[in-house]
Amino acid sequence: MRKELILESGALDHSAILTRVSEDARLRNMYRFAKAAFNVTGQAVRQVRHGSTASAEFHSKYGNGLMVSGAVFCTAVWAYVLTQTGITWNLSPVGKVMPKEWREAEEE
Repeated sequence: MRKELILESGALDHSAILTRVSEDARLRNMYRFAKAAFNVTGQAVRQVRHGSTASAEFHSKYGNGLMVSGAVFCTAVWAYVLTQTGITWNLSPVGKVMPKEWREAEEE
């Protein structure tokens, strides 16, 4: 049986009923969401435990070549960016900016 709040005027307070129902629904939905999220992570863990599709030979066969080619690519891209794009890099102004002459504070 639902509890209903009666206001001083004698009318039913339907907002209290709706709030209570919506809180219950919110908790049920949160429970369902948490259960589904836990299920997904559990499935992912089980898939990883069953083994990877990549063989152990892959790293010994291609590992060094991939590392070297990645380093060469990264170096080439940065060399292009630093030399050809014309970006102003905001380097140190030492030797380029002349300081203003010192000005004594005016005494009153």
